[in-house]
Amino acid sequence: MERKNAWKGYDEEKLAQVDALAKDYMRFLDSSKTERECVDTIVNEIEAAGYRELSVLEKEGKKLSCGDKVYAVLMNKTIVLFQLGTRPMTEGMNILGAHIDSPRLDVKQNPLYEDSDFSLLDTHYYGGVKKYQWVALPLAIHGVVVKKDGTTVEINVGENEDDPVFFISDLLIHLAGEQMEKKASKVIEGEALDIIVGSKPLADEEKDAVKAGILKILSESYGIEEEDFLSAELEVVPAGKTREAGFDRSMILGYGQDDRVCAYTSLKAMLEIGQTDRTACCILVDKEEIGSVGATGMQSRFFENTVAELLDLCGEYSELNLRRCLAASNMLSSDVSAAFDPSYASAFEKKNSAFFGRGMVFNKFTGARGKSGSNDANAEYVAHIRSIMDEAGVAYQTAELGKVDVGGGGTIAYILALYGMNVIDCGVAVLSMHAPWEATSKADVYETKCGYVAFLEKACL
Repeated sequence: MERKNAWKGYDEEKLAQVDALAKDYMRFLDSSKTERECVDTIVNEIEAAGYRELSVLEKEGKKLSCGDKVYAVLMNKTIVLFQLGTRPMTEGMNILGAHIDSPRLDVKQNPLYEDSDFSLLDTHYYGGVKKYQWVALPLAIHGVVVKKDGTTVEINVGENEDDPVFFISDLLIHLAGEQMEKKASKVIEGEALDIIVGSKPLADEEKDAVKAGILKILSESYGIEEEDFLSAELEVVPAGKTREAGFDRSMILGYGQDDRVCAYTSLKAMLEIGQTDRTACCILVDKEEIGSVGATGMQSRFFENTVAELLDLCGEYSELNLRRCLAASNMLSSDVSAAFDPSYASAFEKKNSAFFGRGMVFNKFTGARGKSGSNDANAEYVAHIRSIMDEAGVAYQTAELGKVDVGGGGTIAYILALYGMNVIDCGVAVLSMHAPWEATSKADVYETKCGYVAFLEKACL
């Protein structure tokens, strides 16, 4: 059952649409390298499209009705959008759910130190990374520093052409004989992922003069002192803009495509749909890369609580109606899949792999080895999804995450499935997943957006 390459079916008009969406997606990636930046970018876009914040409507005592568009934000790191349908919410919603956190390095709470006339920041890696991939790269620092008086200072250094960048040093090959004998997981240790931030001593300082110079710059530029690192959230990410890849410009190379490519296409689908029968929902959450834990992760009650508030403003709330709404819903867990890589073919089972250019990817199940930790979609739901995609002319494929005894991974699917709703994983195939720079196909991004639109408008199981 080999799937056709989507590129072969595009005429000039469709090619222009694919390229326009890709350019807008690249802009989104460049403005959204952290969860906070992602939420800010999304809020600006959806408010321009007529969405209103749920908490504001609650204070105003507004009642909601068919066609209304609302959103809610939690701690500036998680956001959920709703467009009310013509049917009662107790008949369920059509939900797109993705995550907006990505693997990175987090600056520790007591990070700044000096060693051998270098000033460095100590980091702790976030999510599943190959640590050796993060050395000898230009890096940027994004995030916030919150001072004791509640003032929030935004930090974004390393992205503009005239900004300085930062880096983690690597051992020169001439002295790396012993290092080269180590396992890949040990070539670079976690505690060695400290970024170099300066080397010029402050002239009138005797001790830790380089560190003193950095603190002087931080004070003059941002009004912060060393103690303020205690209440900071600073993320270290690859510096630089997303780029088109290949002589044919058919691919996109950029940081954070797992899973912001699915967040972006879900957002675009929400903004593109017309009036729907069932309420359309898009939830974009934090903390998936570390187990969906914490207040802003999918395991929190934020989504459930927000649906309860929405039901109340629609005049439908009761505990039973909340349960009925969630159980009757359909969901696409919008997360990326592993693209077949011919350079590492032995890790894949080719018949059940996702390929660049063959459209959006459905993973009936995820998990590891014996489907451990998996959400496994039922056959009736898969058949319903197939029918929707075929009717809409969406290019799609099915896949597993590598060979049975090799692959494995998880998404937020199993958490929503706890309500009894239909859930299946689907998204975009990614090459070099979790690397500082990941690659996707423009065609797959386009087909996934089209598939999400069709799902929001047509799913009714």
